[in-house]
Amino acid sequence: MASKLLLSQLRNITRPTHHRLINPNFIFPLKNQTFIHSRPYSDAPQPPPVGSKPPPTKADSAPTHKKISSSLNQAELAKFSAIAETWWDAEGPFKPLHVMNPTRLAFIRSTLCRHFGKDPYSAKPFEGLKFVDVGCGGGILSEPLARMGATVTGIDAVEKNINIAQLHADLDPGTSSIEYLCTTAEKLVEEQRKFDAVLALEVIEHVAEPAEFCKSLSALTVSGGANVISTINRSMRAYATAIVVAEYLLHWLPKGTHEWSSFLTPEELVLILQRASISVQEMAGFVYNPLTGKWSLSDDISVNFIAYGTKNTE
Repeated sequence: MASKLLLSQLRNITRPTHHRLINPNFIFPLKNQTFIHSRPYSDAPQPPPVGSKPPPTKADSAPTHKKISSSLNQAELAKFSAIAETWWDAEGPFKPLHVMNPTRLAFIRSTLCRHFGKDPYSAKPFEGLKFVDVGCGGGILSEPLARMGATVTGIDAVEKNINIAQLHADLDPGTSSIEYLCTTAEKLVEEQRKFDAVLALEVIEHVAEPAEFCKSLSALTVSGGANVISTINRSMRAYATAIVVAEYLLHWLPKGTHEWSSFLTPEELVLILQRASISVQEMAGFVYNPLTGKWSLSDDISVNFIAYGTKNTE
């Protein structure tokens, strides 16, 4: 019953391509919600991997008695370090992100301009606001945010990513002011850094402890500030498209980029964020059109989805 109620309420915050205001008092009841726990997040069997045996889940491979103080996943860091030099190759391993970027930015501009009372048609709608791009990679999101006027800090735990991001940003006076740091969200929390908006796009599926990661995102956000997170749904459709098709058939991504058991469902993400004092206000899906080669916003959150939330006032 509890998960049916949550699914019903989740449908209320997903939206089609037109904008819809969400009731600011919208809250998911947590009583009797017991289906969020340490990875793996579901008792459902994992689909058979392509050409290999199923990878062990983190619950199988990590000792349950050891407390993890950081959300870093060393294996994931190694993956991205190996392809760091290709971040700005529009036809390279990060091509899907380059193609998706305009659609991600459309959602960010729409929701954050509404949140901060800014003009979405302004050339620099985020002027005067401090943003942090967590897991910034080579800076393909940080740079357009800076061009829209935001004071941007981009952080990544992979030093090669930060080096590439800094070199590329320095080529343009409009982005050279970005502060790039090889660090983690947890370390920024220790430094008591605060931002008007905290963004973590296509990152949470690569961290070891999503709940701890979201607590750090919340701690970095000023009271009443905004959060934007995007990821991939742990659905059979996502397994078929994001792994089988994208990695093994079309070779859009290197094989092994994603691990299906590390994906989060929208319900799980909403509850994790709520427990971190972030209330999800709006959610949308990304849908790819193979005929046009472009992505668009949709109310279909079965594969890729993005969520906008607000930090509860303290």
